Order: sequence, then structure tokens, then C-alpha cells
Amino acid sequence: MNTLVQQIKNGQVWQFRGGIHPPENKHQSSRNSVHPVTIPDELVIPLKQHIGSKGKLLVGVGDNVLKGQPLTSSDLIQSCPVHAPTSGTVVAIEQRPIAHPSGLSDQCVVIRPDHQDTWTEKPSIQDFRAISPESLIDHIRNMGIAGMGGAGFPSARKLQTGHGRTEILIINGAECEPYITADDRLMREHAREIAEGIEILQYLVQPQLTVMALEDNKPEAVAALEQALSGMADTIVQTVPTKYPSGGEKQLIKLITGKEVPSGGIPAAIGVLMQNVGTIHAIKRAVVDGEPLIQRIVTLTGKTLKDQSNRWALLGTPVSYLLDQHGYKADKKLRRVIIGGPMMGFTAPHEEIPVTKTTNCVLVPTKREIAPSQGEMACIRCSACADACPVSLLPQQLQWYAKDQDHEKCQEYNLFDCIECGACAYVCPSEIPLVQYYRQAKSEIRSQNAEKQAAERAKERFEAKKARLERDKMLREEKHRIAAENRRKAMEEKGGDDAIAAAIARVKAKKADKPEVKPAVAAAIAKAKAKQAEAASQGTNEPDNSEMIKLREERKRQARERKALKEKAIAESVNASDDNEEMSTQKSAVSAAIARAKARKAAQQANADTENNESEKTEAAED
Repeated sequence: MNTLVQQIKNGQVWQFRGGIHPPENKHQSSRNSVHPVTIPDELVIPLKQHIGSKGKLLVGVGDNVLKGQPLTSSDLIQSCPVHAPTSGTVVAIEQRPIAHPSGLSDQCVVIRPDHQDTWTEKPSIQDFRAISPESLIDHIRNMGIAGMGGAGFPSARKLQTGHGRTEILIINGAECEPYITADDRLMREHAREIAEGIEILQYLVQPQLTVMALEDNKPEAVAALEQALSGMADTIVQTVPTKYPSGGEKQLIKLITGKEVPSGGIPAAIGVLMQNVGTIHAIKRAVVDGEPLIQRIVTLTGKTLKDQSNRWALLGTPVSYLLDQHGYKADKKLRRVIIGGPMMGFTAPHEEIPVTKTTNCVLVPTKREIAPSQGEMACIRCSACADACPVSLLPQQLQWYAKDQDHEKCQEYNLFDCIECGACAYVCPSEIPLVQYYRQAKSEIRSQNAEKQAAERAKERFEAKKARLERDKMLREEKHRIAAENRRKAMEEKGGDDAIAAAIARVKAKKADKPEVKPAVAAAIAKAKAKQAEAASQGTNEPDNSEMIKLREERKRQARERKALKEKAIAESVNASDDNEEMSTQKSAVSAAIARAKARKAAQQANADTENNESEKTEAAED
């Protein structure tokens, strides 16, 4: 029995369930060669153009930048830096509308080109086999390479996941969505560079077989690739039937290998790695030429354009500038700008949004070309959506649960397996925008999961802090217990009973060391008590304090005399030291002031003596 690799080499193609056949409308833009890049007067570069986190900003307003210079940097494998698409000046770093279904704004670097297109240093690697795969993957990350098929997954992260696990490498050139021909023209005009990019990936992941997969409606691209890949070992070009969405990752893996990626799993789980052909071309330019991802091919199509074709566009170029280059004349009845194709694209709020790494098409149809929806009607349960679903989901039930915000049921019915291809909405006779319901439900679930994870992390931090505090408390208590035990042992060794007995002994010692009452005070107290006892025996309440009063009056008189003599001596010394007539006048004023002050003090002292005498009499009477 032939092995899987041999079956693929023999041209075996499997089928996937569901799918549709909408009008292709590719001939309008695929007839002409890709137009060269032109530089607009302003570039708006979003800092995040991929799945993952944005990098750290490296430039500021007023800085001059060169073509290919990094604008952001990050050490995370899930982050892709962005680079200056041309030389010029950073005029703003602000919130600007971006190409996203939400229509919201994000932080962007605004560059005014100098139209010199001056390159910075190009870190090219001529012999990529001379360095390790890990270093080469890191170089690809630093060059800002992300998936260019629409998802924008960081290529370095995908290559790291597939390193050492890949049996079959698939290059996706199916480009199944109507109107889009960017990859078709790339394969026709740059087949040799794509072959060099495939060689780089083969060195990185070492697959047993490499398959360049295209739909059979691209004969010119098939011929160009067969010629470019001829002579490469274990590399084949395989065509698959034209059917939407054969370009989906899981669907193309099923077509080429017959294997199915498990629900919630990744292709590496079954030994498969897939990369978009545009990504392969960008990897070649990054490694061999040292050019970061700063431009891409964009399909400009729709009957409102005079020239429907493909064009190289610098990242950050306003869509309005590209449309003007192709003779855009908006439909007066219904003005629409669709970023992407008619199946998976979204309507932009205006034409000023910038081109990003995932912008493969700008569709500007007339009202008759793509009729607008007449409004959502009730589901008639025809099951057409379930028949068309390429991943075997139940779109009707998912729409009910999404509309009711029953997120548990949505996940139970594998909502996240939906690739948002739009096949279900395309065949729905009630024109129910099923994909919009699914996108909204996915967004809400992701938001809730993020909040739940944040709450769980906060709870873990709280529990860890609580445990740490309890641990510290136990350690302190144990430390105190050990210290008390050591003190008790030390006291026992010294003969003491315990700490309490020692404390009592210290208190008693302090009391014993208190000084005795002075003898004079004790004699006075004894004398007072004797007088009180004598007065009580004589039957009088007031003891005779006349001698004590006379003694106190004499002491006060002597104190006043001493004070007066001291002040007189001071006055005489002042008079003796000053011989100037002018000073004598001042001395007289001072003497007069002193005299007045003495008079006041004498009066106050007399009043105080009178009050003291009355107070002493009162105290003696109370005693």
C-alpha cells in the first residue's frame, strides 16, 4: 500500500465537505501586470498589524526615519515589529482609524515621506544554510513577517511550532475568494523568488514533501511555478478543484493530505505546516535581500474603478490614494469600500484607512454589481447553511445561541471552529448575516475569558499573599516562643522561678531604692500635727499661727530689700559709665521708667502679700 507521501506525489486529491461555487470575477484584475509602487504624501502605519501584541515604540515625533528602519521592537516571538515603508519624517503618533471590522482606531505612526526613498542598512543573509534555524527564525521575526493570507499570524511563531514536527509543507496559492488576484499575479511574475523562499522553509522545517497548492483556475501561475520548482527534490505543484473555500487552511490540508485538523488543534499536531505564497515571497526578501515587510500587492477591483488591476502598495498607504490612482468614481446610490473579498471582507467606514500586512484586496462595487442586503428575515429552517458549511457545523443553532448570548452553548457547538468563510450567509435565503453573529459572539467570549483569566490571576496573587502573611506570622510567633523559652531557661539557670517572679523582684527593688522623706519636711509635718492636736484638745478649730506669719513676713521684707539694693546698684553703674549729656537724658528716662516699674511691682507685691496672708489664715483654719 502506498504511503501518504507517495499518494500525494501520484496526484491524489481528497475532498472536504460543503463549500460553494460563487462567481469568480477574477478576470477583471488578473489580465494586467502588477503596477509598481508609488509614494503618497502621507503614510499611516498601525503599530499592530498581526495577531499578538504590539512592540515598543522606537521613534518620536520629529524624528527622521529611513526606509526599512524599525519603528517598534519586541523580544516576544508572538510580536512582529513594523518598519518605515520609506524615508521621511515622523509628524504624529496618534490614534487613527485602521482596517478592522470593528471600525475602531488604534495607535499609528504618521510619516511624511521625503520622496528620496533612502534605505537604511539591509541585514541580508546570502548563505542562510550557514546559520542555525533558530537564528534564522529570529531574523524573520525581526523583519516583521506575518501571514499575508488574511489572518496575520506571526510567521516566526508558526515556523517555531513546526520546527522538527513537519512531515508535509504546503504552500497555499489557492486564493479561492472571488475578485482577489494578488497571489495569482505574484506567482506569475515572481515564481523564481517564491522558489527561493520555499528553499528557506525547507531548510528550517525539514519536511518529507513540499506541495505548492493552487486551484485549477490559474493555469499561467501553475506553468510559472512548475518551471521555477523543476529540479527541486521532493517538491511538487498540485492543483485542486476550484471550490470556495478551498484556500482555507483546514480545507486545503484536507484536499492535499486527506487529514483533518482536530477541533481546537493546529496543523502541526498532524505533521503539517502551511504558509501563504505571499508570506513565502516576503520571507525570501527578508532573508536574501534584507528587506523587511514594508509593501505588498493589493487587488483593486470593482466596476467603480476605471482600471481594475493589482498594484504594489507601501504599508500605511491610504486606500483613497490607491483608488485615485485607478480612476475611482464612487457609486452615487451606494458608496461602499470593502476591504478584502465579498465573502470574508468587511465594509470600511471611509476610504482613509491605511493598507496593512493583511490587506490583499480593496473592492469598490456598484450597487448592481453586488446588491445590498434587503434586511434580515426570519429563518425558514431550510438547512442550506448546514449543507454549505465546510467544517460541518450547525450554523442555524449557532446563530440562535449567539443571538441569545448563550456562550456556553456556542462553545459546546464548536463556535471557534468556524473559519468565518461566509458560505452559510451566502446561501441563506433569509439573508441572515450569520458571520456577524459569530464574530460578535467570539469577541464577547474572548473578552469574558480574558476577564476570567485576569480574575483568576488576581485570586492567585491574593491567595499567595495571604499564605505568605500567614507564613510570616507563624515564623514570628515561633521566633517569639523560642526567645521566651530561652529567657526562661536562662532565668532557671540563674535560680529564678520564672519571668513573672523576676519582674516582681525588680519592682520591689525599685520601691526599696526610693529615697526617704526629708527630715525637715517630716519635722514640719509633725509640728503641724502637734498644733492641730493641741487646738483640738483646747476645743478651738483655729491653731495659733501668728509666729509663723511673722516669720514669713520678715522673710518677704528681707527679699524686697535685697532686690531694691540690687536694682540700685545696677542704676548707679549705668550712671557712672555714661558721661555724655545726651545719654544722661536717656538715663533719666530709664530711671523714671525703672521707678515707675518699681512702684507698680511694690503695689502688686503688697496686694499679693495681703492675699497670701488671707490664704494662709484660711488654710490654717481648715487644718
